[in-house]
Amino acid sequence: MPFGRKEAWQVARGAVDHFFSDSGWAMASHVALSSLMSLFPFVIFIAALAGFIGQDALAAQAAELMFSIWPEEVAGPIAAEVDRVVEGAGGGLLTVSAVIAFYLASNGVEAARTALNRAYRVVDRRSILLLRAQSLVFVLAGAVIALLLALAAVAAASAIGAVGEAVPWLPPLRRALTGFGVAGAAAMIVGGLVAAHLWLPAGRPRWDRLWPGIALTLGLWLLATWGFSIYVRSIANTAATYAGLAGVATAIFFLYIVAVALIFGAEFNAALNRLRTSGTGSVLR
Repeated sequence: MPFGRKEAWQVARGAVDHFFSDSGWAMASHVALSSLMSLFPFVIFIAALAGFIGQDALAAQAAELMFSIWPEEVAGPIAAEVDRVVEGAGGGLLTVSAVIAFYLASNGVEAARTALNRAYRVVDRRSILLLRAQSLVFVLAGAVIALLLALAAVAAASAIGAVGEAVPWLPPLRRALTGFGVAGAAAMIVGGLVAAHLWLPAGRPRWDRLWPGIALTLGLWLLATWGFSIYVRSIANTAATYAGLAGVATAIFFLYIVAVALIFGAEFNAALNRLRTSGTGSVLR
Protein backbone atom coordinates (compact mmCIF):
# COMPACT_ATOMS: atom_id res chain seq x y z
CA MET A 1 0.00 0.00 0.00
CA PRO A 2 1.17 3.60 -0.59
CA PHE A 3 3.02 5.09 2.37
CA GLY A 4 2.74 8.85 2.74
CA ARG A 5 2.46 11.51 5.40
CA LYS A 6 -0.93 10.27 6.59
CA GLU A 7 0.32 6.70 7.00
CA ALA A 8 3.49 7.89 8.77
CA TRP A 9 1.37 9.85 11.23
CA GLN A 10 -0.85 6.80 11.83
CA VAL A 11 2.15 4.58 12.50
CA ALA A 12 3.67 7.10 14.90
CA ARG A 13 0.36 7.55 16.71
CA GLY A 14 -0.22 3.81 16.86
CA ALA A 15 3.27 3.23 18.29
CA VAL A 16 2.75 5.88 20.98
CA ASP A 17 -0.74 4.65 21.88
CA HIS A 18 0.38 1.03 22.18
CA PHE A 19 3.52 2.03 24.10
CA PHE A 20 1.27 3.51 26.77
CA SER A 21 -1.34 0.73 26.69
CA ASP A 22 1.39 -1.93 26.87
CA SER A 23 2.82 -0.28 30.02
CA GLY A 24 5.97 0.72 28.14
CA TRP A 25 7.25 2.93 30.94
CA ALA A 26 6.93 0.15 33.50
CA MET A 27 8.53 -2.39 31.17
CA ALA A 28 11.42 0.01 30.57
CA SER A 29 12.01 0.17 34.33
CA HIS A 30 12.07 -3.63 34.45
CA VAL A 31 14.54 -3.87 31.57
CA ALA A 32 16.78 -1.12 32.97
CA LEU A 33 17.02 -2.60 36.46
CA SER A 34 17.48 -6.14 35.13
CA SER A 35 20.22 -4.92 32.78
CA LEU A 36 22.11 -3.19 35.57
CA MET A 37 21.79 -6.23 37.85
CA SER A 38 23.02 -8.45 35.01
CA LEU A 39 26.01 -6.22 34.23
CA PHE A 40 28.32 -7.35 37.02
CA PRO A 41 27.55 -11.08 36.62
CA PHE A 42 28.23 -10.64 32.90
CA VAL A 43 31.63 -9.06 33.61
CA ILE A 44 32.44 -11.81 36.14
CA PHE A 45 31.57 -14.43 33.51
CA ILE A 46 33.81 -12.64 30.97
CA ALA A 47 36.63 -12.69 33.52
CA ALA A 48 36.10 -16.41 34.13
CA LEU A 49 36.08 -17.09 30.41
CA ALA A 50 39.24 -15.02 29.94
CA GLY A 51 40.94 -16.96 32.74
CA PHE A 52 39.86 -20.25 31.17
CA ILE A 53 41.67 -19.38 27.93
CA GLY A 54 44.68 -18.02 29.82
CA GLN A 55 44.09 -14.35 28.97
CA ASP A 56 43.11 -12.81 32.32
CA ALA A 57 44.07 -9.29 31.26
CA LEU A 58 41.48 -9.35 28.47
CA ALA A 59 38.61 -9.07 30.97
CA ALA A 60 39.48 -5.48 31.90
CA GLN A 61 40.02 -4.60 28.24
CA ALA A 62 36.64 -6.08 27.32
CA ALA A 63 34.93 -4.10 30.08
CA GLU A 64 36.61 -0.93 28.86
CA LEU A 65 35.33 -1.56 25.34
CA MET A 66 31.81 -2.15 26.66
CA PHE A 67 31.74 1.26 28.31
CA SER A 68 33.46 3.14 25.48
CA ILE A 69 30.15 4.23 23.92
CA TRP A 70 28.41 5.10 27.21
CA PRO A 71 28.28 8.76 28.27
CA GLU A 72 31.37 9.48 30.34
CA GLU A 73 29.25 10.70 33.26
CA VAL A 74 27.52 7.29 33.38
CA ALA A 75 30.40 5.01 32.46
CA GLY A 76 32.94 6.51 34.87
CA PRO A 77 31.49 5.39 38.23
CA ILE A 78 30.20 2.05 36.94
CA ALA A 79 33.45 1.24 35.10
CA ALA A 80 35.42 1.96 38.27
CA GLU A 81 33.30 -0.54 40.21
CA VAL A 82 33.64 -3.09 37.39
CA ASP A 83 37.42 -2.71 37.50
CA ARG A 84 37.39 -3.38 41.24
CA VAL A 85 35.28 -6.50 40.72
CA VAL A 86 37.66 -7.84 38.07
CA GLU A 87 40.86 -6.93 39.90
CA GLY A 88 39.70 -7.93 43.38
CA ALA A 89 38.27 -11.31 42.49
CA GLY A 90 40.66 -14.20 42.73
CA GLY A 91 40.74 -17.09 40.30
CA GLY A 92 38.94 -19.35 42.78
CA LEU A 93 36.06 -16.91 43.17
CA LEU A 94 35.71 -16.55 39.43
CA THR A 95 35.74 -20.32 39.00
CA VAL A 96 33.13 -20.97 41.68
CA SER A 97 30.86 -18.08 40.67
CA ALA A 98 31.15 -18.45 36.89
CA VAL A 99 28.11 -20.70 36.47
CA ILE A 100 25.97 -18.55 38.80
CA ALA A 101 27.12 -15.37 37.08
CA PHE A 102 26.38 -16.96 33.70
CA TYR A 103 22.80 -17.64 34.80
CA LEU A 104 22.24 -14.26 36.47
CA ALA A 105 23.54 -12.40 33.42
CA SER A 106 20.85 -14.05 31.31
CA ASN A 107 18.12 -12.32 33.37
CA GLY A 108 18.76 -9.13 31.42
CA VAL A 109 18.06 -11.02 28.20
CA GLU A 110 14.84 -12.42 29.66
CA ALA A 111 13.69 -8.91 30.59
CA ALA A 112 14.26 -7.72 27.03
CA ARG A 113 12.36 -10.75 25.72
CA THR A 114 9.35 -9.93 27.91
CA ALA A 115 9.33 -6.33 26.70
CA LEU A 116 9.58 -7.35 23.03
CA ASN A 117 6.83 -9.95 23.38
CA ARG A 118 4.53 -7.34 24.85
CA ALA A 119 5.42 -4.77 22.17
CA TYR A 120 4.77 -7.28 19.37
CA ARG A 121 1.64 -8.47 21.20
CA VAL A 122 2.48 -12.15 21.21
CA VAL A 123 2.10 -14.82 23.89
CA ASP A 124 5.25 -16.90 24.35
CA ARG A 125 4.28 -20.54 24.67
CA ARG A 126 7.76 -21.96 24.14
CA SER A 127 9.39 -24.15 26.77
CA ILE A 128 10.87 -22.27 29.73
CA LEU A 129 14.01 -24.39 29.44
CA LEU A 130 14.33 -23.51 25.76
CA LEU A 131 13.93 -19.81 26.46
CA ARG A 132 16.52 -19.83 29.24
CA ALA A 133 18.92 -21.80 27.04
CA GLN A 134 18.51 -19.18 24.33
CA SER A 135 19.23 -16.41 26.84
CA LEU A 136 22.37 -18.24 27.97
CA VAL A 137 23.48 -18.49 24.34
CA PHE A 138 23.05 -14.73 24.03
CA VAL A 139 25.22 -14.20 27.12
CA LEU A 140 27.89 -16.62 25.92
CA ALA A 141 27.95 -15.06 22.46
CA GLY A 142 28.21 -11.58 23.96
CA ALA A 143 31.09 -12.63 26.22
CA VAL A 144 32.99 -14.33 23.38
CA ILE A 145 32.52 -11.35 21.06
CA ALA A 146 33.63 -8.94 23.81
CA LEU A 147 36.80 -10.97 24.38
CA LEU A 148 37.51 -11.20 20.65
CA LEU A 149 37.13 -7.42 20.34
CA ALA A 150 39.41 -6.95 23.35
CA LEU A 151 41.99 -9.29 21.81
CA ALA A 152 41.78 -7.37 18.53
CA ALA A 153 42.20 -4.09 20.41
CA VAL A 154 45.32 -5.41 22.17
CA ALA A 155 46.76 -6.58 18.83
CA ALA A 156 45.90 -3.22 17.25
CA ALA A 157 47.57 -1.37 20.14
CA SER A 158 50.75 -3.40 19.67
CA ALA A 159 50.75 -2.81 15.92
CA ILE A 160 50.06 0.91 16.28
CA GLY A 161 52.76 1.21 18.94
CA ALA A 162 55.30 -0.49 16.68
CA VAL A 163 54.41 1.68 13.71
CA GLY A 164 54.37 4.79 15.91
CA GLU A 165 57.91 4.09 17.06
CA ALA A 166 59.10 3.51 13.52
CA VAL A 167 57.17 6.43 12.04
CA PRO A 168 56.66 8.96 14.90
CA TRP A 169 55.23 11.59 12.57
CA LEU A 170 51.99 9.62 12.15
CA PRO A 171 50.05 10.55 15.32
CA PRO A 172 46.67 9.75 13.75
CA LEU A 173 47.58 6.08 14.04
CA ARG A 174 47.55 6.37 17.81
CA ARG A 175 44.05 7.82 17.72
CA ALA A 176 42.91 4.95 15.53
CA LEU A 177 42.88 2.61 18.52
CA THR A 178 40.19 4.67 20.26
CA GLY A 179 38.16 4.72 17.06
CA PHE A 180 38.54 0.95 16.73
CA GLY A 181 37.24 0.41 20.25
CA VAL A 182 34.21 2.63 19.73
CA ALA A 183 33.46 1.04 16.35
CA GLY A 184 33.77 -2.46 17.81
CA ALA A 185 31.47 -1.67 20.73
CA ALA A 186 28.96 -0.01 18.39
CA ALA A 187 28.99 -3.03 16.09
CA MET A 188 28.37 -5.28 19.09
CA ILE A 189 25.40 -3.13 20.14
CA VAL A 190 23.89 -3.13 16.65
CA GLY A 191 24.40 -6.87 16.26
CA GLY A 192 22.84 -7.55 19.65
CA LEU A 193 19.86 -5.34 18.83
CA VAL A 194 19.24 -7.10 15.51
CA ALA A 195 19.60 -10.52 17.15
CA ALA A 196 17.18 -9.51 19.93
CA HIS A 197 14.46 -8.52 17.46
CA LEU A 198 15.04 -11.62 15.34
CA TRP A 199 15.13 -14.36 17.96
CA LEU A 200 13.89 -13.22 21.37
CA PRO A 201 10.17 -12.57 20.79
CA ALA A 202 7.75 -15.40 20.08
CA GLY A 203 6.43 -13.53 17.03
CA ARG A 204 7.44 -10.50 14.97
CA PRO A 205 7.10 -9.00 11.50
CA ARG A 206 9.16 -10.46 8.66
CA TRP A 207 12.91 -10.07 9.17
CA ASP A 208 13.20 -7.52 6.34
CA ARG A 209 10.55 -5.35 8.02
CA LEU A 210 12.41 -5.01 11.30
CA TRP A 211 14.88 -2.34 10.15
CA PRO A 212 12.62 0.74 10.70
CA GLY A 213 12.23 0.08 14.42
CA ILE A 214 15.89 -0.93 14.81
CA ALA A 215 17.04 2.24 13.02
CA LEU A 216 14.66 4.30 15.17
CA THR A 217 16.03 2.72 18.35
CA LEU A 218 19.63 3.42 17.31
CA GLY A 219 18.75 7.02 16.48
CA LEU A 220 17.01 7.48 19.82
CA TRP A 221 19.98 5.92 21.61
CA LEU A 222 22.40 8.39 19.99
CA LEU A 223 20.09 11.28 20.82
CA ALA A 224 19.66 10.01 24.38
CA THR A 225 23.42 9.64 24.87
CA TRP A 226 24.02 13.19 23.69
CA GLY A 227 21.13 14.69 25.63
CA PHE A 228 21.85 12.71 28.79
CA SER A 229 25.46 13.89 28.83
CA ILE A 230 24.29 17.50 28.66
CA TYR A 231 21.66 16.89 31.33
CA VAL A 232 24.05 15.27 33.81
CA ARG A 233 26.84 17.76 33.16
CA SER A 234 24.80 20.96 33.17
CA ILE A 235 21.47 20.42 34.91
CA ALA A 236 21.29 17.42 37.21
CA ASN A 237 22.82 17.28 40.67
CA THR A 238 22.63 13.58 41.40
CA ALA A 239 25.30 13.76 44.10
CA ALA A 240 23.10 16.06 46.18
CA THR A 241 20.01 13.91 45.59
CA TYR A 242 21.40 10.37 45.87
CA ALA A 243 24.68 10.93 47.78
CA GLY A 244 26.77 7.75 47.58
CA LEU A 245 24.28 6.12 45.21
CA ALA A 246 24.67 8.85 42.59
CA GLY A 247 26.63 6.63 40.19
CA VAL A 248 24.11 3.80 40.38
CA ALA A 249 21.14 6.16 40.08
CA THR A 250 22.67 7.83 37.04
CA ALA A 251 23.30 4.46 35.38
CA ILE A 252 19.73 3.29 36.03
CA PHE A 253 18.34 6.54 34.62
CA PHE A 254 20.45 6.17 31.46
CA LEU A 255 19.56 2.49 31.02
CA TYR A 256 15.91 3.41 31.51
CA ILE A 257 16.10 5.83 28.57
CA VAL A 258 17.86 3.16 26.50
CA ALA A 259 15.13 0.64 27.38
CA VAL A 260 12.40 3.10 26.38
CA ALA A 261 14.08 3.46 22.97
CA LEU A 262 14.28 -0.33 22.57
CA ILE A 263 10.62 -0.87 23.42
CA PHE A 264 9.39 2.05 21.33
CA GLY A 265 11.34 0.74 18.32
CA ALA A 266 9.50 -2.58 18.65
CA GLU A 267 6.17 -0.77 19.06
CA PHE A 268 6.94 1.18 15.88
CA ASN A 269 7.62 -2.03 13.98
CA ALA A 270 4.39 -3.54 15.31
CA ALA A 271 2.36 -0.46 14.32
CA LEU A 272 3.92 -0.44 10.86
CA ASN A 273 3.13 -4.13 10.43
CA ARG A 274 -0.47 -3.59 11.50
CA LEU A 275 -0.82 -0.90 8.85
CA ARG A 276 0.55 -3.25 6.20
CA THR A 277 -1.63 -6.20 7.14
CA SER A 278 -4.87 -4.70 8.44
CA GLY A 279 -6.40 -4.02 5.03
CA THR A 280 -8.26 -1.06 6.55
CA GLY A 281 -5.41 1.41 6.82
CA SER A 282 -5.74 1.48 10.60
CA VAL A 283 -3.07 0.71 13.16
CA LEU A 284 -5.05 1.63 16.27
CA ARG A 285 -6.17 -1.84 17.28
